[in-house]
Amino acid sequence: MLIAIPIYNEHNYVDDILQIVHRFAKNILVVDDGSTDGTSELLKRYGFIKVVSHKKNLGYGRSIMDIFEFSGSGKFDWVITLDCDYQHEPSYIPFFYREIAKEDADIISGSRYLNELNLGSIKPPKQRVAINREIARILNNNLGINLTDSFCGFKAYKVKAIRKLMLTEQGYGFPLQLWIYAVRAGLKIREIPVPLIYHDSKRNFTGSLEKPKVRLNYYKEIIQRELGKDAVADPPKSENP
Repeated sequence: MLIAIPIYNEHNYVDDILQIVHRFAKNILVVDDGSTDGTSELLKRYGFIKVVSHKKNLGYGRSIMDIFEFSGSGKFDWVITLDCDYQHEPSYIPFFYREIAKEDADIISGSRYLNELNLGSIKPPKQRVAINREIARILNNNLGINLTDSFCGFKAYKVKAIRKLMLTEQGYGFPLQLWIYAVRAGLKIREIPVPLIYHDSKRNFTGSLEKPKVRLNYYKEIIQRELGKDAVADPPKSENP
């Protein structure tokens, strides 16, 4: 079993997260995506982790693809991914272990909306929730699945299964391509509840993606590229008033 953490500028969180994760895992991989805030130097303190470093920021999707490549070249049957910003609770790792043991899925994805357990100090940003629901609706309608959380990065992947997927999306929209390719490959997908956690109201995306409309259009463009222009068409309006 491998636990893998994509990191970009997480100086404030990395120490705590790694210490907690180490309680539950011996094999830990960190992908440092070109951090510039001192995170890279902090990672050198930990002899119990493996580190893949990007010289510059390449994107969330690139980091996850590097995780897949690393896991596939080793002795690992499964890899669990989680973020390093306390939006994922590391103490939930054993929940994934128990679900993996059931041997009934290829991807076990955390959902922050299955039981609405909010452990954050602030409410989730309304625009993020709205975009997540809209993208889940589009994916469910087109793929015949029943996702409740399109973007949660707290996941467990069967290594043998994900090696089939020729993924290319390097940015934040990576999960959308993942879902599409996973369904095409016939992978078994299951969600499990994980806590909904937000602590920093100022934490946001970078550049133009900070604008919700731009971000939503970017996500839709990925879906349209993979499934065709009709995939993101608005649903027909009801004739009833």
